[in-house]
Amino acid sequence: MPVRELELALDAFEGPFDLLLTLVLKEELELVDVDVAEIIIAFVEERGEELDLEACGEFLVLVAALLELKARWLFADEDVGLDDLDAEEAAEELARRLEEYRRIRAAAGWLADRLDVECDRFFRLGPAPLAPRPARPLAGQAASSLGEALRALAAVPPAPSLDHLTLRFPPVSQFVARFRALLARRRRFDFDQEVGALSRVEQAVAFLALLELRKANEVELSQPRPFAPIRVSTLRERRASWNARSA
Repeated sequence: MPVRELELALDAFEGPFDLLLTLVLKEELELVDVDVAEIIIAFVEERGEELDLEACGEFLVLVAALLELKARWLFADEDVGLDDLDAEEAAEELARRLEEYRRIRAAAGWLADRLDVECDRFFRLGPAPLAPRPARPLAGQAASSLGEALRALAAVPPAPSLDHLTLRFPPVSQFVARFRALLARRRRFDFDQEVGALSRVEQAVAFLALLELRKANEVELSQPRPFAPIRVSTLRERRASWNARSA
């Protein structure tokens, strides 16, 4: 959002920042009624944690110009012509201005003295100069150990191995023999229980072995619903269950 479109809600004005500047420049709004601090707070709240250097720079220029206009307006009210006063009032006004001038000049002299005293001091990060520094004892080192370390760094590193990136598929026949042995002992089993501890690749190969047994008409597969455990049984077990149901 452009800075000039910043929405303000002040006591004497409500609307975009651009309109406020226009009213001030046309002298349609008294500068004494404009609270610059509230404008700055509204800009900070609108931006939040977002840091936009271009928008911040534009805002600083506009606020600085507004402060300059307000300062000139305030000093302009104090500019009273001495020719319009009588002798006694003119003397009092002149004395007041001289007293204010001396006070400002004394403040400027004090600031100059402080600058001369503090000019050789600089801000620094870190601990104070007189803070105790922790001891950092170094362990004893031998020249032989240093030489061994340098020789180890100069040795040619071994070629990297890519064996861990290669997929190794176990043979399908291995699972075919395993399932045949299970069916010889149990006549039926759950496929998910038998391959649950295997890797994904081994499970895929085991499923291929199961399909090979079904293709050879050696097993019967059943699954009551999608994603349910697959029940594997022999054909003899299947025929026995059919005979029992028929009886």
